[in-house]
Amino acid sequence: MLTVMSEQSTTFRVDQEVVYPSQGVGKILSMVEKKFKDRAVPYYVIYLEVSDMTVMVPVGKAEELGIRAIVPKAEALRALELISEDYEPIPSDWKLRYQMNLDLLKKGSVIDIATIVRSLYHRSKVKELPILERKLYDSALKLLEDEVSFSLDKTKDEVEALIFARLEAK
Repeated sequence: MLTVMSEQSTTFRVDQEVVYPSQGVGKILSMVEKKFKDRAVPYYVIYLEVSDMTVMVPVGKAEELGIRAIVPKAEALRALELISEDYEPIPSDWKLRYQMNLDLLKKGSVIDIATIVRSLYHRSKVKELPILERKLYDSALKLLEDEVSFSLDKTKDEVEALIFARLEAK
């Protein structure tokens, strides 16, 4: 049984765009209550365009899951800036590199995601990435494009061009 609920005591509101770490930008379609063990549990109903999927997230677990508002313009610009900066060499052991980057991806900040894109892009110029790492790079790139495009109000194609221009500037 679902009941539509009010927004009074929640972090996010209906129609707000939010970031769901490792999933991308989503839009809160509604907030509902669902019965669970004789209790009414409030949920956000979030539509994730990038995967064409709708998810229900318990309001009380949203923060723990890392769901957050889209970053302000200044932080999106900082992430783009970071891509063109010098970077620390990363481990040559791809399994160690993969785990480090996976941990960053799970944190889900736009800066962490930009760090993954930068390091794996430059690593791929040295040597082809193993399949798992390539998938991680592709996911991170999509997540970065997605959030930055919403933050800066630009198309994904425009943001992709910005990202690659900055990556190639090195």
